[in-house]
Amino acid sequence: MNITLIIATLVFVSIVLLCAGIYFIQNYAREHGRLIKRIENQDEPDIEQGVSTEYKAKPFNAIQRMFLPIVTALGSLMKPKDKEKLSRVMKVLIMAGYRKQNGPIIFFGIKAFCAVLLPGALFLVRVLFFKMFPPSLFMVLCIALALAGFYLPNGWVRLKIGRRQNKILEGFPDALDLLVVCVEAGMGLDAAIKRVGDEMKLSNKVLSDEFHLVNLETRAGKSRESAYKNLALRTGLDDVSSFITLIIQTERFGTSMARSLRVHSDAMRTKRTQRAEEAAAKLPVKLIFPLILFIFPTIFAVVVGPAVIRVIRVLFPAMAGQ
Repeated sequence: MNITLIIATLVFVSIVLLCAGIYFIQNYAREHGRLIKRIENQDEPDIEQGVSTEYKAKPFNAIQRMFLPIVTALGSLMKPKDKEKLSRVMKVLIMAGYRKQNGPIIFFGIKAFCAVLLPGALFLVRVLFFKMFPPSLFMVLCIALALAGFYLPNGWVRLKIGRRQNKILEGFPDALDLLVVCVEAGMGLDAAIKRVGDEMKLSNKVLSDEFHLVNLETRAGKSRESAYKNLALRTGLDDVSSFITLIIQTERFGTSMARSLRVHSDAMRTKRTQRAEEAAAKLPVKLIFPLILFIFPTIFAVVVGPAVIRVIRVLFPAMAGQ
């Protein structure tokens, strides 16, 4: 084998491994710095407002300040007049983690902006590079890109909801265990929820924010039942809804809160185990397509390739000689 080819391959592999190592080291340093910052800022309440600093509005950067008036103006024109539909959109955005009052206006503005931006980009590409583009195909592509841009934010919101719900499901059994420990130690339910929210801030910030919002709503004067139901609406999960129903019925009928929470916590852990077993049972079916498309052709080439070469040499000696 050519020594130059071996050296080039080794150099290429070394460069790839070096780049991968630098990437992973930078990623680790970034995550470590973010974790240190969260540890340093976790106990810094806002004295004037009485709420945590994580609920303060984040400042906009220059790009956001530039596009926010445009998006807001487009959203004001595009938002539905029906208040029921507007409330449904607001509920979906809250489930995705966007709690601002003007969230629906910005959402519809982004939809309109994307619906105009993609065909406009296609028009610029046609003018600058493909001047002989067929007009009929150009119109079809413009309509397709406009529809894709209009519905693209919907897919983004669904993706955010799915990720957020998975994060909540991941930490909910642990939060229930902490809640059982706090209640059995003699803490009230409101104080226990606040304590669990503080403890879950580093491991599961999404669930910690939800528990803090429940605590803030009860401190603002809302009833417990209303605050708990709002938690179920914000998450949109059946497990959280069953937990809220359990708390409401336990308080209504006067049964032991600690015992009810312990039973529900055991049921949640069993359900999480069953969910993991279900995912493991689906794994062989999901592996069929990678096996057929990628692994099986390679194995077939390695096993059958030498035999095919030998047959070609026997049947077509002239071709083999070439």
